[in-house]
Amino acid sequence: MAIQQMADRVAQLLEERLGLGGRDLPAKLGRGRRLLPRKVREAAELLATAAERARNPKLLGQIDMGAVADAYDICLRHLTKIDPATRRRDAIAGMLGFIGYGLMFLILGIIALLAWRGFL
Repeated sequence: MAIQQMADRVAQLLEERLGLGGRDLPAKLGRGRRLLPRKVREAAELLATAAERARNPKLLGQIDMGAVADAYDICLRHLTKIDPATRRRDAIAGMLGFIGYGLMFLILGIIALLAWRGFL
């Protein structure tokens, strides 16, 4: 498999699984830096750099194909495990929990204020 095809596949998975937009792999990595673990992020950056170098025939010989293949495997292993529906459900549950705790503390504050002022 060609290096550019590997980079395109990882970019496609970043878009499908994490919802990252962008023109190419480096742009998508820039948008989603905090969404990826360090090992996966470094592997994807290595893959993006290799794809950029592969465009120049003189630099193509400097690319370590073993490291590129390992980086591709690391990225694929991590990104194929991600379920977009589960991520969405967890995000909604987190927001609802945050709102629920906020409302609970607001109501407790109002009750404490009313009790302190002698209305309860």
